[in-house]
Amino acid sequence: MSSQTGAGARWTRALISLLVILVAFGAAWFIPPRLGLDLSGGTQIVLETQDGADGTPADSDNTDQVVEVLRQRIDRLGVAEATMSRSGENRIIVELPGVQDPAEAAQIVGRTAQLSFHPVLGVGEQGGQGVQAPPAGDFANAPDTAADEARAPSDAEGAEGGEGAGGGGEEMTPEQLEELMGSMGGDPTGGQQPPAGPSAENPEDVAMTLPDADGTYLQLGETAIRGDRVSSADAALDSVNRTQWTVNVNFRGEGRDQWAELTGAAACYEQGDPRRRVAIVLDDQIISAPEVNPEIGCEVGMPGGSTSITSPTFTSETADELAVLIEGGSLPLPVTEVQRQTVGPTLGAAAIEASAIAALLGIAFTALYITLVYRLVGFLASVALAFYTLIAYGALVALGATLTLPGLAGFVLAIGMAIDANVLIFERAREEYQRQQKVYESNKSAGMRDATEDEAAKAETGALARRRRRAIPPSLEKAFVEGSRKAWSAVLDTNVTTLIAAALLFFFASGTVQGFGVTLSIGTVVSMFSALVIARVFVEWAVRRAVIRKHPAVTGLNQIGPIRTWLVEKNPDLMKHRGKALVVAALIVVAAVAAPLVRDTNLGVEFTGGRVMEYEVTGDPISVDEARGIISGLNFPGSDTAVVQESGDSDIAVRTGDISDPEAESITEALSEATGGVERVSDELIGPSMGDELRNRALIALGAALALQMIYLAWRFRWSFGVSTMLSLAFNMLLVVGLFIWLGKPIDGVFLASILSVIGFTVNDTVVVFDRVRDEWARDEKSSFKEIANRAVLNTLPRTVNTTVGAWIILGFLVFLGGSSLQDFSIAMLVGLTTGVVSTVFVAVPLAIWLQKWDRTAPPHVIKDRKAKQKVAAKAAREADDGAVV
Repeated sequence: MSSQTGAGARWTRALISLLVILVAFGAAWFIPPRLGLDLSGGTQIVLETQDGADGTPADSDNTDQVVEVLRQRIDRLGVAEATMSRSGENRIIVELPGVQDPAEAAQIVGRTAQLSFHPVLGVGEQGGQGVQAPPAGDFANAPDTAADEARAPSDAEGAEGGEGAGGGGEEMTPEQLEELMGSMGGDPTGGQQPPAGPSAENPEDVAMTLPDADGTYLQLGETAIRGDRVSSADAALDSVNRTQWTVNVNFRGEGRDQWAELTGAAACYEQGDPRRRVAIVLDDQIISAPEVNPEIGCEVGMPGGSTSITSPTFTSETADELAVLIEGGSLPLPVTEVQRQTVGPTLGAAAIEASAIAALLGIAFTALYITLVYRLVGFLASVALAFYTLIAYGALVALGATLTLPGLAGFVLAIGMAIDANVLIFERAREEYQRQQKVYESNKSAGMRDATEDEAAKAETGALARRRRRAIPPSLEKAFVEGSRKAWSAVLDTNVTTLIAAALLFFFASGTVQGFGVTLSIGTVVSMFSALVIARVFVEWAVRRAVIRKHPAVTGLNQIGPIRTWLVEKNPDLMKHRGKALVVAALIVVAAVAAPLVRDTNLGVEFTGGRVMEYEVTGDPISVDEARGIISGLNFPGSDTAVVQESGDSDIAVRTGDISDPEAESITEALSEATGGVERVSDELIGPSMGDELRNRALIALGAALALQMIYLAWRFRWSFGVSTMLSLAFNMLLVVGLFIWLGKPIDGVFLASILSVIGFTVNDTVVVFDRVRDEWARDEKSSFKEIANRAVLNTLPRTVNTTVGAWIILGFLVFLGGSSLQDFSIAMLVGLTTGVVSTVFVAVPLAIWLQKWDRTAPPHVIKDRKAKQKVAAKAAREADDGAVV
């Protein structure tokens, strides 16, 4: 930390501050923010690639190829500003702004699109040889009722060698499939139609048995043409009547010859023979099985390397979607949907508005509070706080960071914590001014004359002759600079520990909680710049004014605060009750540990897997019990165990297991019918594997937070300080978690963000206290460690209270204005910050006193003397080495 006060250093800091502010203003003005889907609205899908059937590994390289195929699909569909990125080894995050239909988004992105062309070997039965038709579900496209049409290509299509082919691309619900089977004379409960043609001559050649558009199960041979042999596919109206949508497919390379060979072999069978057909299969479903035209000769095949797929049910949208899937090509690897989140735009807009109001009110009230406590310098720090907000926002948009809802909370919370460094500096500056004041009064009582301004300036530089000693009045500027220097170590340690928590959030959390870690990291770094550079420029300029020097009381640095003065004078022995405090802490830990044994832990869907949907009731209000009864009567698996809760003002949140899109839609329809209208404003789906992974990563993050804090503090201070801090943090964490379990609050990803933030901010209090203990111990060799620790707690308590009150103001506004999505986060932070102050004083410090019995590390004053002797010895050695060399 620089202690330079010269004009050059002041101008340098001022120019750097101005440059950073101008750059931040330009970034904030010209670069639009990148909003997460929870703020802008849209759908996010997390896919996980699996090893291919042919042994292709699901590694990073092959997953990158999947990303490129998906990007081509999305670009063809025209979804604006869609983003795709690989996460880890085999995860893909797809964000589709504006897409509000989760089923549509999943169908577009999640389909593997394994396209292939097969010879038909015969007719079989359901459950026959080879791969079977997939069950109806989210991605199962049931066969269409319209039969394929085999026709000769028209003149306009002849140049392309096109072949007519009908196929189904529409998704069919289980009810529609049952109705279809019944209309065909089949038994929907499992009966089978008798084979309508010859079976395969050699059953071992059958690769799969799938139903065609008529429900006839065809025995298909091995793949004759792979999907990567398709060069292009486009949707267009037929060239004759211009009324029927078709999908024109063109082959490339050896695919052209393979198409001629496949159709030539099929042409060797008579008309009406199922073996004269060619099956086009997409994701293990026959989308078209046309019969080769009579004009095609045996072993000759269709030339031109192209065909057309037609279906009476094709619309422009369905035909274009099929063309996108075909032209995009088969995914190199099969994919599984492990997470999906859909947020309506109105919910995101409300969150932005609420957080903006909370931020403005938080800044205003924090500035008012800090100005009342520290007067002029507090006001200047508040001005620097406004510039902090501008710089932090400019850094966010310049770095392209995605601003999420928890990220907004981190941004707003960092505003309250940004004042912490200023509070540390101001308290140290007050101490330094009081020290100067005592020296001045002592010199005056010894008969010294007051120094003139010129003599005072020379005294600061050491140029005043000792024989002309004068009583130097206290200097605000010198007190502020010296206070900044003494507070540097505490400022550094508190910010490093916060960055550790933010880094753990970034690496171990996922999705929106990562956004909290990013904004918290940026906010922490910018807050240091704001306090150590911008605020210093303002304060140094102010305290150099003549009117301020004549009236030092205006600054707020001329005297210690009344609360701290009372504490120092009364010197209450808080550590006398350390034994009782530790017993109470142990009882609290027992109650927290007993919470999950007595009550069911309300783990969020992130950690258990399942689906959470939030509905805004636009019709008649409905109670939670009524909504629960409606949902339990839907009779899908898990409907009777669905959790229904209030969400905000008369809104409904429904949490279920891993249900399908049709089942989710049935909930929406039932609630809409009962109330007269509901709007699904958010929809989050997380698979079981994803939930297990997130839960394990959360535990790792918490364990790593405790371990890293202990290691850092043991390195910066003493091992006893590190261990006592870790145990204090564990106590505080257990207290907050146990309280949430007892209250039935959700333990989810946002709660994880709050807990890690509590750990980071709580350790700040402990660092400040232990930094003061080290400072007091280095100057006091006679007092016991208990007395030194008690004195350090009393001296730092006002700082802790002032910083905590700033955070309380911000969190209080978030509780009442941040909406239900941020309410639990803010409550956890409020509880954690409050108990963090208590745990520092009555857990961390008493444990440090107890552990000193076994800590053999040299005391600070011994280390200080040792370093001084080493400097003297090094200087003497350098002087001994000086001299002429002959």
